[in-house]
Amino acid sequence: MINIIKSNERHFQDAGWLQTYWHFSFSDYHDPENMNFGALRVFNDDVVRPGGGFGMHPHRDMEIVTYVLDGQLEHRDHLGNRGIVHPGEVQVMSAGKGIMHSEFNPSKEKSVHLLQIWIMPRETGAKPRWEQKQFDKEQRAGKLLPVVSDGSVPGTLAIDQDAAVYVSALKQGEALTHKLGKSRRAYLFAIQGELNVNGEALNAGDQARITDTDALNLKASKDAELILLDLP
Repeated sequence: MINIIKSNERHFQDAGWLQTYWHFSFSDYHDPENMNFGALRVFNDDVVRPGGGFGMHPHRDMEIVTYVLDGQLEHRDHLGNRGIVHPGEVQVMSAGKGIMHSEFNPSKEKSVHLLQIWIMPRETGAKPRWEQKQFDKEQRAGKLLPVVSDGSVPGTLAIDQDAAVYVSALKQGEALTHKLGKSRRAYLFAIQGELNVNGEALNAGDQARITDTDALNLKASKDAELILLDLP
């Protein structure tokens, strides 16, 4: 089953320094029918204006994945970690038993566009950790590039969940298949362009929540960028 949610059906919030689409209940947006999709708890599509950001705040027992699409995002935490996440770069923060961090746009001129994804972990109370890794467009061109996994996929950042995150850049007419299995679920987001999944059309900003499906057949009807989550 494929449930398509169009871009304009997402919850939009404008805080001035932040324009964001919340795909699930978050902060003061609460919909008891839209709390999560399996282990996927949060999927936020954020644009942070120059100099804006989130001050120091706590997290615990959540695997937080950040994927920067444009601009730069600076991370700092109470463990002494500090880094700037660039376009195409992925950051993982395992909050574990507790972590304090801030994230903000260090630029005075350019907004940063990012996706932030929260995945519920298998175990609670783990040691918090943080890491990031750069991936370039050539690596994801014409294929599904794994960037996050449970640690079993070489070259990926690890989270404590039987899940994987893939990114892809497809030229118009390019197609690929991802084997899923009916015991799994998938979450697909069209970042740019237009594509089809098993014959269902997605435009930029659209999402597909997929269950009871053996395989995903993806084809770009226009040049497209996408992110795919393979979930338990």
